[in-house]
Amino acid sequence: MTDRPLTLMAVHAHPDDEATGTGGVLARYAAEGIRTVLVTCTDGGCGDGPGGVKPGEPGHDPAAVALMRREELEASCEVLKVSDLEMLDYADSGMTGWPSNDAPGSFWRTPVAEGAARLAELMRHYRPDVVVTYDENGFYGHPDHIQANRITTAALEMTDLTPKVYWTTAPRSMMQRFGETMREFGTDVPEPDPAEEAAMAEIGLPDDEITTWVDTSEFSGQKFDALAAHASQGENIFFLKMGKERFGALMGVETFVRVKDTTGASVPENDLFAGLR
Repeated sequence: MTDRPLTLMAVHAHPDDEATGTGGVLARYAAEGIRTVLVTCTDGGCGDGPGGVKPGEPGHDPAAVALMRREELEASCEVLKVSDLEMLDYADSGMTGWPSNDAPGSFWRTPVAEGAARLAELMRHYRPDVVVTYDENGFYGHPDHIQANRITTAALEMTDLTPKVYWTTAPRSMMQRFGETMREFGTDVPEPDPAEEAAMAEIGLPDDEITTWVDTSEFSGQKFDALAAHASQGENIFFLKMGKERFGALMGVETFVRVKDTTGASVPENDLFAGLR
């Protein structure tokens, strides 16, 4: 036995990702006395600026946006009771195909070994029992999400740690309900083209391929408030349009695929720390 607390480390790409994908588990496990460590890889400088100004438009200052998003991230962490926030502060690479993908200093251009070495140092310091990040496609193909998966995988190989490792995902049944809700609340959203619809249909996994279903319904209000803390990105955070009650009904479970385990805990499981306590 050890006095070291059980520790969850979530590795995310941008400010606000922590709330979208893992806000429920961060809040739940913090409430259970587990140490929660958030690593945010980029500065979020490709996000919207004040008034919704987009990257590349007049008035968009990536440095000012990054500072604003750092403050929002700290507020979100306070809501979720995150124990420790670590920022790697790479430049936000932007969406697939943006010129910022290849800008000097962007996370996407950073050698995996370099980013992994920095993350491995944090892993050795915090010694997480559970590590959560994205799948190999970054859930939906975002360059920075893919890079977060790559450096997390490489960092674990650089250490002697054997945590349970999970990738965030979503059940296809929930994605269908989510699509219906988007249409309900976003009547001004243009119809996607067939190729886009086909790509959306591939996001997430069939329900029977998901290993881990964590009930976070008790903490859905905190998750909503954490998303709301990222006020500058409100235009992009569709969930805020639902209101807390509808949000809680739709987003009360967070789902994962377990990709590494030494505990022998059976799946499906309902706890990231199954087999560890």
